[in-house]
Amino acid sequence: MEMEKGLLDGVVVLDLTRVLAGPYCGMILADMGATVIKVENPKGGDDTRKMGPFVNGNSVYYANFNRSKIGCTLNLKDPEAKEIFKEMVKKADVVIENYRPGTMEKLGLGYDVLKEVNPAIIYGAVSGFGHTGPFSKRAGYDIVGQAMGGLMSTTGWPGGQPTRVGTPMGDVLGGLNLAIGVLAALVNRQKTGLGEKVDVALVDSVVSAMENITMIYQATGRIPQRIGNRYESTYPYDSFPAKDGNVIIAAGNNKLFAILCDVMGQPELKEDPRFLEVKDRVANHEPLREIVSAWTQNYTIAEIDQMLNGAGCPASAVNTIDRMVVDPQIAGARDMFPEIDQPGIGKLHITATAQKLTRTKSCPRKAAPLLGEDNAEIFGKMLGFDEARLAELKEKGVI
Repeated sequence: MEMEKGLLDGVVVLDLTRVLAGPYCGMILADMGATVIKVENPKGGDDTRKMGPFVNGNSVYYANFNRSKIGCTLNLKDPEAKEIFKEMVKKADVVIENYRPGTMEKLGLGYDVLKEVNPAIIYGAVSGFGHTGPFSKRAGYDIVGQAMGGLMSTTGWPGGQPTRVGTPMGDVLGGLNLAIGVLAALVNRQKTGLGEKVDVALVDSVVSAMENITMIYQATGRIPQRIGNRYESTYPYDSFPAKDGNVIIAAGNNKLFAILCDVMGQPELKEDPRFLEVKDRVANHEPLREIVSAWTQNYTIAEIDQMLNGAGCPASAVNTIDRMVVDPQIAGARDMFPEIDQPGIGKLHITATAQKLTRTKSCPRKAAPLLGEDNAEIFGKMLGFDEARLAELKEKGVI
């Protein structure tokens, strides 16, 4: 059955990226209907093909981030491959890459070259530190982004060690920011006819996400520390002990705090001078935590969830992953774990992107490509290569 067209139908993306940040961007564009052509080295391809978890020796990591794409191989160190790539750029809208800055220039395929080939090309690059500055040529990984961007210093418990967020948030933020920049450049190109280079750094992406944490220091000179699950800017906004685990209560303003006090059967707290305003509750978070915890530990997570949300105060379970993947809101109503049929793996529940659209769908459109799976189709349709030419290029190691 032919999949319905998405918002980005007709947009052609050449995806040179590997591992996570770049492929995450390409995945978002592909799920929204762009034709994303994953261009891999014929000798092994994307690093994640060798990263677990594995099913039948095939990488689930690779399958998740590269679904909805079609794939070809091209050895970009080969002069003939460079020329083939330039011909592809003439017919493409977007190129994305996450090499170390300078690599594409060494290959003779940097933005300055590609914009001569196609002035309308949008060139998206995500790297550890970006394409400018003294650290631009350094290799960068997610953990470096989280560390340098300040996130690790404020994650964890008081007195504990700086802690990496449990998922590669630097990479995910980098991929999201690349997608945002590419989409903005596509909009601008409709007006001007000109392309753009979008330069995104993992470190910058983390720094940008630090929001009010950084502003506390900029405005007051106080260096924010690790404070567990508490939030610097409002309280009670924290995890609390229930009979059967942990529950989140997010009473982020006066109205919600009043609801919490009423549900707890302690309306007098609303008039307590220690807790009158947000700033007072933040300053007196320790005694307030004791009061709320003394109440929560008498009930189960489900009971607290029902009581508070029923009254209009945000609360939730701290879901373990096994609970999260079957949650009726997340897995059911929002369909965040659709199934694909991945060659070599079989039926696989992957993780959807977060965009839910009204007229069209953003969803996995096909399985991730096997290495070079679509060579004949891509080079045939795009560049008119016949079987003989393809065989010759394969023989020479170009594809």
